[in-house]
Amino acid sequence: MRSGSARWLIGALLGALLVGCAHAPLNAPLAQYRPDVGYRFEQLAAEDNSDSLFVVLTFSGGGTRAAALSYGVLKALSETPITWQGTKKRLLDEVDLISTISGGSFTGAYYGLFGDRIFTEFESHFLNRNIQGELLAQLRWNPVNWVRLASPFFARSDLAAELYDRTIFEGERYDALVVGHHRPFLVINATNMALGRQFSFIQDQFDLLGSDLASYPVARAVAASSAFPLFLTPLTLKNYPSPLGYEEPPWVKNALNDYGLNRRRYLRAKDWELYTDKADHPYLHLIDGGLSDNVGLRYVIESVRDGKIRQLMNQRKIETLAVIIVNARTEPPEAIDHSRKTPGALKVAMKTATVAMDNYSFETIELIKEITEARKQAQRAVEDCRALLAERCPAAPGPAPLNEITFAIIEVSFEAIADLGERESFLSLPTTFALEPELVDKLIQKGGELLRQSPEFKELVERLR
Repeated sequence: MRSGSARWLIGALLGALLVGCAHAPLNAPLAQYRPDVGYRFEQLAAEDNSDSLFVVLTFSGGGTRAAALSYGVLKALSETPITWQGTKKRLLDEVDLISTISGGSFTGAYYGLFGDRIFTEFESHFLNRNIQGELLAQLRWNPVNWVRLASPFFARSDLAAELYDRTIFEGERYDALVVGHHRPFLVINATNMALGRQFSFIQDQFDLLGSDLASYPVARAVAASSAFPLFLTPLTLKNYPSPLGYEEPPWVKNALNDYGLNRRRYLRAKDWELYTDKADHPYLHLIDGGLSDNVGLRYVIESVRDGKIRQLMNQRKIETLAVIIVNARTEPPEAIDHSRKTPGALKVAMKTATVAMDNYSFETIELIKEITEARKQAQRAVEDCRALLAERCPAAPGPAPLNEITFAIIEVSFEAIADLGERESFLSLPTTFALEPELVDKLIQKGGELLRQSPEFKELVERLR
């Protein structure tokens, strides 16, 4: 055999070996279920962060644009002094929960892992880098990656996760968030492809998979949250058998009989059943979180309805609940209507995804406003009823008083920019992971400005001072 042919054969064999060996890392199994262990909200001590002032941030999708706008809001919160229960502090110090999507997940994850380091490092480590170009370079110029990507068990989002892990998140796993035991509680959200519904990277969700979140790389959660279809690929998780000690909660069985009474609970129970059906669903595949909720509010809404926030409300621990929604939605000029030519498949696919995302985002924001308004009306109704009974029938037992909660729903959005030309300029920004530093600076500044100019935020800060 000629030497050239031998080299070719050896190279082919090595290439085939690499393809066979290229496997993205999977999540680890959970040996034993323990509700008091793992990355759960209950495991994070309040310390100087009180439950009585409960602040929630949600960071939307939108690539670097969303990451920079969210970062600008974080900076503004760090520069906002308040006095709560006799203690002077920054409003940022009272943030209890951050729920993130796609581009906003980079900001949320960096702050969750590294705290105030974000204010000296994040711009150079992420915002001012051409992450998109770096990933393309990995795809174009590294022959090893060509071979790895030929494997059915390793794809573009796995390569992106490696890049994020190495250059942004310093190889940190979720155990870094567990060990810290400090708020805010970080909820990175993706979309379960099979269900079309939100998947949150928290231990409560991983319990359903029989999996331990503590050893999972934060970078892979961020990569799943930002895996926009067509350009990036789904990330895969293993659905393991239920761990020792884990039992299906009683509400699931009851909810499966509640289709006519409580359809929302019924659908949640159906989703639960899918995760517990290990034989038919041994794996799940995650894509961009924006496809199920592009503003990060769905987790918060469920928590207010019957989750952790509801529990704190019922325990009379929350006095003020503030939800700050950073919505980096844009509305770039559309030229579809300029031509009789039928739009191509790529344009149709993009519109199919983004139109639903934008409409769903608007309705989600309105929903959280309606839920909090209903609570305020209930508080007023109970107090009016108690006052009427006290006046006309003092001996009659009245309804138990509801603890009075003050709500602040604050949206940071380009739509709130007063100047028409400036507003249209920001609404025309592209969704990309490569923006010029000058534009990044403008977005950071605009995030702080829009927050401070919000009437709801002004009212909140006035009360807290």
